[in-house]
Amino acid sequence: MSKKQKLELTWIGKENRPQLEPRILLEDPARCYHAAHRMSDKDIFDNRLIFGDNLLALKALEAEFSSKVKCVFIDPPYNTGSAFTHYDDGVEHSIWLSLMRDRLEIIRRLLSEDGSLWITIDDNEAHYLKVLCDEVFGRANFVCNVIWEKADSPRNSARQFSTDHDHLLVYSKLPDWIPRKLARTDAANSIYANQDNDPRGAWLPGDPYANKPYSKGQYKITGPTGREFSPPAGRFWRISEEKLRELDKDGRVWWGPTGNARPSIKRYLSEVGDLVPRTLWSKDDVGSNRTSKNEMRSLFPEDESFGTPKPERLLKRVIEIATNPGDLVLDSFAGSGTTGAVAHKMGRRWIMVELGEHCHTHIIPRLKKVIDGEDTGGISKAVIWKGGGGFRYYRLAPSLLEKDKWGNWVINHDYNAAMLAEALCKLEGFTYAPSDAVYWQHGRSTERDFVYVTTASLTHEQLQQLSDAVGPDRSLLVLCTSFRVMGINAADAYPNLTVKKIPNQVLARCEWGHDDYSLQVENLPKEPHKPGQRSLFDGDET
Repeated sequence: MSKKQKLELTWIGKENRPQLEPRILLEDPARCYHAAHRMSDKDIFDNRLIFGDNLLALKALEAEFSSKVKCVFIDPPYNTGSAFTHYDDGVEHSIWLSLMRDRLEIIRRLLSEDGSLWITIDDNEAHYLKVLCDEVFGRANFVCNVIWEKADSPRNSARQFSTDHDHLLVYSKLPDWIPRKLARTDAANSIYANQDNDPRGAWLPGDPYANKPYSKGQYKITGPTGREFSPPAGRFWRISEEKLRELDKDGRVWWGPTGNARPSIKRYLSEVGDLVPRTLWSKDDVGSNRTSKNEMRSLFPEDESFGTPKPERLLKRVIEIATNPGDLVLDSFAGSGTTGAVAHKMGRRWIMVELGEHCHTHIIPRLKKVIDGEDTGGISKAVIWKGGGGFRYYRLAPSLLEKDKWGNWVINHDYNAAMLAEALCKLEGFTYAPSDAVYWQHGRSTERDFVYVTTASLTHEQLQQLSDAVGPDRSLLVLCTSFRVMGINAADAYPNLTVKKIPNQVLARCEWGHDDYSLQVENLPKEPHKPGQRSLFDGDET
């Protein structure tokens, strides 16, 4: 392979990309919830719980939240085979990769410049997903593969190996992303001691040698007992002789209990900082699958719906590393709602997306307990959680266009005037901002560029009135069902107006009426196998 060739993951149907409709979100006040009173000035009320297909929801968020999300955590279906009984290996694997690719591309656009993505996955797809993420985010933005010890006991019924871990793939928006350090733990501090009653407190002996050549790093030094010390062959002192003697005079060099050992430079506990995150996360530190199941049982004693929820301590560590208080966290595979619950307790803003009915039967009741201060499990005690804040509930609007009884695309009858204006603003790249004072200002792209949406059929006189009202220093996009300007060149007659018909203007933009892009792929049609076509695994990587 030449240096210019790029390693690329290929699969059946990779070239097919959905033309997603940027739906609007409809708030349902009856399902929104907030605390009865403020607990503190830091309470957050504008969190969002979105019910609907998560790919369409991500697209719906893109215009408002592009480059604003600090941390994305997702726990997608692992594609273990149980959901693909109707597919051969190549096809189900291809469908899964395409569905993940489409989501990852929008997630990348949502991430802030200092944002990061965290994906839990098992061995079945982890390594394909790694290459896919390399393509979407760039290989330079791969941060690490965290290994999470998810099992707290071996599974002796396993045919080959008892799987004890999951992967947590971490990607950043830009290569210079720096994770936040973790607070020191008792275990980390326990290795420090004070063997010589140093008044500066506990310390740890540091290796005085280095492998890197150092011009002042080759010398002999005599210890308290007269014994001479030199660096081992091929190694060097880390510091100059002058500096070592200076530290020794200050009591910062340890020569062993009898003064006859090689010198070690003391590292004082009082002078070390917080901990750089490591890539091995044990069940004792962040919990296991059993931990999370117990957390769910405490919230829903009679329900065993969630087989592998994630423990709150796992999410706490992710959010600690990736965000600061007040930052925005997104989970587009909300599941049991752990991400939102933990982010809420930690003072982060959050957005969650869930299509399943457990959005209503589990996530909302769970969040209500968090907000009311009734959830005392998980990380509540660790963060001293007392309740507060709230969230707003949204559902995806139906498709803007639907077919009438003759098979023609028309504006969906469920859309009122405000919904139509908001939807077309989103499609045309305008910010929906209806004016109370000026009827034709439904949205704007700049301070001088506006959009007006109407289902009326406009006459020449009406368009002329609009043009006069807009004036020569502003421009207006007019979206209407039809307009009549017989014998008139509209571009000359209304130079500050651009008049277009709906739905004709948007027909070719999107896949209209498509409501389900979910990863519940058992309902998707099977890919027909063409004669002579290679299977996916005849050559995945080229």
